[in-house]
Amino acid sequence: MSVINMSKNIKQFHQDYLICYKSGTFYHSYDKDAYIISNIFDYSIKKVNNDTLVSGFPRNAISKVMARLEREKINYMIIDTRNNYGVDEKEDYGNLNKYNQKFEEAHKLVNIKIRVNKMSESLIKECNLDKIREIERIVYENRKI
Repeated sequence: MSVINMSKNIKQFHQDYLICYKSGTFYHSYDKDAYIISNIFDYSIKKVNNDTLVSGFPRNAISKVMARLEREKINYMIIDTRNNYGVDEKEDYGNLNKYNQKFEEAHKLVNIKIRVNKMSESLIKECNLDKIREIERIVYENRKI
């Protein structure tokens, strides 16, 4: 069974946990968890297998990730794919868990970033100065000082 399929199975039982899967020299989080990881740490997020979102980070960043999740009061699990999907670390904040709140924030912000990046790529391809000036005018006229 692939990591993506296994992550979907595990997530059914741990819906309010952010789960990081150790795979080689990286950790990966999928779907809702990918949004949170991407938003909090500004890690990239991408779509794989046409419908699954993934965000990853190097193994040496795991202590920084865990410390931030603890500060944010987000339930988390660290799972080792090479050890039969055994749980290496687990933190449960009970009623203090902010997983769902952080997902809602992250979902909104990451989707905005994706849209802005697509617009930026399009502007670079088109390189139409009139369009760029019009966008700058709109952005700066609505800016509050």
